[in-house]
Amino acid sequence: MKRNYAGIPDKYADYNNASVVLIPVPYDGTSTWQKGADKGPDAFLDASENMELYDIETNQLSYKVGVSLQDPVKENESPEAMTEAVYQKVKEQIAAKKFVTMFGGEHSVSIGAIRAHYETYNDLTVLQLDAHADLRPEYEESKCNHACAVHEASKKTNLIQVGIRSMDESELEHMNLNKTYFAHKIHNHSDWMERSIDQMTDKVYITIDLDVFDPSECPSTGTPEPGGLTYYQVINYLRRVFREKKVVGFDIVELCPNAVDKSSDFLAAKLYYKLLSYKFENA
Repeated sequence: MKRNYAGIPDKYADYNNASVVLIPVPYDGTSTWQKGADKGPDAFLDASENMELYDIETNQLSYKVGVSLQDPVKENESPEAMTEAVYQKVKEQIAAKKFVTMFGGEHSVSIGAIRAHYETYNDLTVLQLDAHADLRPEYEESKCNHACAVHEASKKTNLIQVGIRSMDESELEHMNLNKTYFAHKIHNHSDWMERSIDQMTDKVYITIDLDVFDPSECPSTGTPEPGGLTYYQVINYLRRVFREKKVVGFDIVELCPNAVDKSSDFLAAKLYYKLLSYKFENA
């Protein structure tokens, strides 16, 4: 029996009626510390099926816009092959006029999705929420490594980075410091939301690495880093982005499930649904 996102009724999960497609990418081929991000999509879907579907904040049942859960992209022969498979799948769904969302997997899965979006939308902003800069041109002999997740975006799009608190010195060469909001500065300044939104173009693609959150709120990631953002910091910021800009797609990555503690799975599920609520608020 085919699984529906969040266990929603078939009429809202039907592809032909759905405004949204959800593409799972259970890939963990290049992570360099804790493995397990390939189990992220299933953990996210399990948590989503145990989540209340009424969003209090926006007073709506967001799933009623229609969310079609796609077959997962399982290509894992190489990082390059995976990137191409994701690119083709996302490109196909954009052409079908769907709002494309994706759940990884490690952060390398975002490379193909971002490429498909910047080829479609001129003057695209990529908003990256992440603990790590991910700006290496190449790592471990691949340009499609998780450490390179937004390098291409830094050259092809208007990249804005939020929550960064871990990077290699070599990445400074590829970083626009005026559009990088380091976590320690976010905690000490109140105007970072306004400043970063003012730097965005009209169309925005969002990529969220769950390690942007402080490990006290989301411990189950491949490389947790202390000093992260809180859940309400993130969703209050993203609601403003959705209200003030046209968000054309998003992905969430790097859930590394823990068999003992399911709180991170549930945070990911709530975050995804919250973004749908913001996207289709008053739709």
